[in-house]
Amino acid sequence: MKHLRPHLKGMLFLTGAFALAGTSVISARFVAEKLGTFTITAVSLFFALLILVPPAAGRIIESIRGASARDWAYLFLQALFGIFLFRMFLLLGLLHTTSAEAGILTGATPAITAVLSRLLLKETMGASKITGILSTVTGILFIQGLLVPGKCFLPDHIFGNILVLCAAACESLFNVCSRVAVVKARPAEKAAMPPMVKTVIVSFIAMFLCLIPACFEQPAGSLAKLGLQGWISLVWYGVFVTALAFLFWYSGIKRCPASTAAAFSGMMPFTALLLSVLILGEHAAVQQWFGGILVISGMVLIGRGGNKSISQEAV
Repeated sequence: MKHLRPHLKGMLFLTGAFALAGTSVISARFVAEKLGTFTITAVSLFFALLILVPPAAGRIIESIRGASARDWAYLFLQALFGIFLFRMFLLLGLLHTTSAEAGILTGATPAITAVLSRLLLKETMGASKITGILSTVTGILFIQGLLVPGKCFLPDHIFGNILVLCAAACESLFNVCSRVAVVKARPAEKAAMPPMVKTVIVSFIAMFLCLIPACFEQPAGSLAKLGLQGWISLVWYGVFVTALAFLFWYSGIKRCPASTAAAFSGMMPFTALLLSVLILGEHAAVQQWFGGILVISGMVLIGRGGNKSISQEAV
């Protein structure tokens, strides 16, 4: 029972993080055809930093002074894979496929993360965890329609779907990099880099990476023509999809192994599918809703299996 409460807290944080991340597909849909890919990311990160920097200012300076070269390497990789490349592939993919399909395909993240965490982190997998991962992956296949005879992608969507799968792979690499940073860090280093500070630094690095390519997208003219809906989408993308979701993520990953985070990332396709139907009016078949139930079931199973593997570092 000693480690149950931290693990449950971690699962709640991960649920919130990936539910918010699932809304990224919807908010991005409103601006993907109006702004350049890197402009969207840079502006949304600017809004995120406006919210995050003031309350974390003092701790940011302290953490920067105490950060090692290894810490900076991990933070750079998290910014590269978790924000820069993930959003680049996702936003480009949305130009060629539907929001529902894009959200669904992000569900490949659990399987990729689970495999990487096993290969790179040597995390153990009990029967409950393996069953949960299989349930999550099966749910993704049902949502995508791959287990339904006669269902196949339209040719126009294939390229976009490949780009979204690349985004899912980047998200998986981000998951593993984040967990490696926690596992490799010494106790003193963990205390010196709280979740909010990590979020600020990773967001700043990603925004810096976006600035140069964004300059070639004529951002001033595009932003000047952007309507209220577009600005609301950018603010949501920055404040909720980035700032709040990353705070939840870093608070959850220090309490749960990467394979548990892999299962909870199934919230992304399920949230995206639900909102695509409710907000964008896109159609979802019965098998897609059934797949969503399997995704949630997989999250529960892997969450239970994670109780046995959580380490004493979780507090």
